[in-house]
Amino acid sequence: MIKIQGKLDRSIYVACSGGVDSMAVVDFLKNNHEVTLCYFNHGTEHGDKAFEFVEQYASQNELGLLYGKTNREKDSKESKEEYWRNQRYDFFKSLNAEIITAHHLDDCIETWIWSSMHGNPNIIPYRNGNVIRPFRLNKKKDLRLWAYVNNVPHIEDDSNLDTCYIRNYIRHNFMPHVKTVNPGIDKVIRKKVLKYDTDEKPTNVN
Repeated sequence: MIKIQGKLDRSIYVACSGGVDSMAVVDFLKNNHEVTLCYFNHGTEHGDKAFEFVEQYASQNELGLLYGKTNREKDSKESKEEYWRNQRYDFFKSLNAEIITAHHLDDCIETWIWSSMHGNPNIIPYRNGNVIRPFRLNKKKDLRLWAYVNNVPHIEDDSNLDTCYIRNYIRHNFMPHVKTVNPGIDKVIRKKVLKYDTDEKPTNVN
């Protein structure tokens, strides 16, 4: 069962990378909503190939598609991850609409762990400007299961396995140890998600 937070408009915009998480969210939402995909090309080797995939999917399913790409050089003070995130959110904020992302509970856990290591434990908020994250109560495996059961196509980005990026290092090398120390970490963070967003009640959807 997939849970969403907040009420969504009939016509919606969804950030779509072509990966399994965002493709599962798109497939889930397009059953009851008019969906426009928002693809951002980070200028990586994977970017053009992923855009071709998303573009073909949008055409086959008669979905709208908006395209964005990097428009400046990386600042020397930015890590690659910061640069890509800043550019992606600049694109989202340039759109005159709410943008739905596929952030899930596992993302919230990783962000909380990461930010805690820097002394400021942080929960990914439901809203950041015009960007909303209504799927944070779902585990990644829930989205993967939806994709598997419904035969949802997706494209894998090999860089997601590269642990030179901090997010990937935490995901692949650190999180297994966290879950050994506290197997119930997902329940802990889920309570924090609900606590900090009491105005966005979850809705159960089969």
